[in-house]
Amino acid sequence: MAHSAPAPRLDEEGGTPVAPDGIKYTQEHEWVLRTGADTVRVGITDYAQQQLGDVVFVQLPDVGETVEAGGGIGEVESTKSVSDIYAPVAGEIVARNEQLDEQPELVNSAPFGDGWMIEIKLADPAAPDGLLEESDYQGLIDQG
Repeated sequence: MAHSAPAPRLDEEGGTPVAPDGIKYTQEHEWVLRTGADTVRVGITDYAQQQLGDVVFVQLPDVGETVEAGGGIGEVESTKSVSDIYAPVAGEIVARNEQLDEQPELVNSAPFGDGWMIEIKLADPAAPDGLLEESDYQGLIDQG
């Protein structure tokens, strides 16, 4: 059963999605947010969806699949390209965002909200602690 994560905020100026507090990042532009002691929600970052352009299809793993950190778990297809999605942590898929089957554009309009992709039951509950903080991720994307 999916847990609710904190709702994302919009910045004051242009309505750009702002990441919820406590979020972590990967170098592959996925975000990870704890939804429980041993579960996390995963999606792609606002930066990633901007680079992709209009998302037209999202392929996600099935509930019950086991994933390894760094392993491919699906694809995001946009009008520009097809990009792989990687598991940021190891564990078992406990939820997938079924809304994306019919509304893949949610990845563009709400990357930190309704555009989330999967929830993972962590093989190691401390695994997200080793991911990038927001300031480190911002430094990564600033470097290009």
